[in-house]
Amino acid sequence: MKVKNIKIAIKSTEAFLEEAKSTMKKIMAGEKVSRKKGLYFENLDAMRKALTPKRLELLHTIKEKRPQSVYELAMLMNRDLKNVTQDLAYLERLDLVELKKTRDKRSKTTPSVEYDKILLEIAV
Repeated sequence: MKVKNIKIAIKSTEAFLEEAKSTMKKIMAGEKVSRKKGLYFENLDAMRKALTPKRLELLHTIKEKRPQSVYELAMLMNRDLKNVTQDLAYLERLDLVELKKTRDKRSKTTPSVEYDKILLEIAV
């Protein structure tokens, strides 16, 4: 099985803009630039607000138990369906979870996590 990782980093706005500027210079000079995919936060507090223990537990449960619906996930975690739905919507915006809408007898949303690790990088 291929391991897929998600990179999460703490990067100041200034550092982000400097990196973007450097990338643009390389593109304008005709150099090939590799795409760096990741999730960046300005500081550790912002990251902690986004990746709460409950949200990390959601990701782990989805990866391990592979629930077939948001309702099933809420039942597995013994959490309120509305709160789970809100957390999943937020994690989807961060591109940390994929929500697939299907229609059998009733419509349902199936959450999935398509990576094995979250790597945290903090510059000192």
